[in-house]
Amino acid sequence: MAADVHLLVSSESAGERLDAYLGAQDACPSRSACAKLVEAGAVAVNGETCLSKKQVVCEGDRISIELPEVREPGAIVPQAIPLDIRYEDDHLLVLSKQRGLVCHPAHGHEDGTLANALVYHCGIEHLGTVQGEDRPGIVHRLDRDTSGLMLAAKDDDTQRALQNLIRTRTLDRRYITLVHGEIVMDEGTINTGIARSTRDRVKMAVSDDPFARQAITTFQVLERFEPARGDEGYTLVECHLYTGRTHQIRVHMRHIHHPLVGDPLYGKGNGRMNLDLDRQFLHSWSVQFEHPITGEVVSCRDELPWDLAAALEELHDRSLGRTAAGDVIVPQLGLLED
Repeated sequence: MAADVHLLVSSESAGERLDAYLGAQDACPSRSACAKLVEAGAVAVNGETCLSKKQVVCEGDRISIELPEVREPGAIVPQAIPLDIRYEDDHLLVLSKQRGLVCHPAHGHEDGTLANALVYHCGIEHLGTVQGEDRPGIVHRLDRDTSGLMLAAKDDDTQRALQNLIRTRTLDRRYITLVHGEIVMDEGTINTGIARSTRDRVKMAVSDDPFARQAITTFQVLERFEPARGDEGYTLVECHLYTGRTHQIRVHMRHIHHPLVGDPLYGKGNGRMNLDLDRQFLHSWSVQFEHPITGEVVSCRDELPWDLAAALEELHDRSLGRTAAGDVIVPQLGLLED
């Protein structure tokens, strides 16, 4: 698990460059390593991700750093893991990640990851390494059991440019989720801080801690399903990410008392209440962005995988009707229509 470091800038350090300030702290690695962490989006100043290593720190600035897990050095082994590629050119690719696939090596998952598959497909020399040598090509991550679309970069410049699209909130990422209970409003915005839970270090939590990182999720209801014995009904939702915090949608939907169906970490209920799913109902179904090199608009859509589609089909006869947004989006998800 990654470590979190929190720093408060003193008057003596005010005016220093960010990378120099971080490199001088005992809890941080070298200045050059800290510069790479900044470029990878792992450093936040006053809750906002900072991608400029040259930014000058001020007295009272609250700086948080997500340090990667320390692993034994070693090359990423190419492995012929199938990749469902939806778009590819000389600079980047968009793929649909299958459930159960970890994005990069970590404790307990030293190989068999998306990174291993990317190295096999592209070659290590044709992948960006801004996120680190053990995360070749990775621009943003999906949880192991979250499926759907994600991006990978073939060089450092493209990787930085795509991460900047995330930072400036111009990379449009949309997810489909099914949550417990009926969300009454048709749309809404959740804007909170998110930090690692103080009770369970595996979890993230909504937090007003000064070092918490801002997280913004908007959502729109697509369809509602009436309650039955043993459950509170369900709501099918599209979520739009403006930031990319760990477990963001899972934490935010739990925060508004509508946890994801099947979520083993933040969810609730028994197997039947979770429609017998053994993973969270969360799928990255749409990405759209301006290509940082060619300027063209890249837009990809991804239908629901079989297990999530089957769970929704089980609720078909309990539908209370779709919203206007649902009339547009649900037919694109590959579900059987009447």
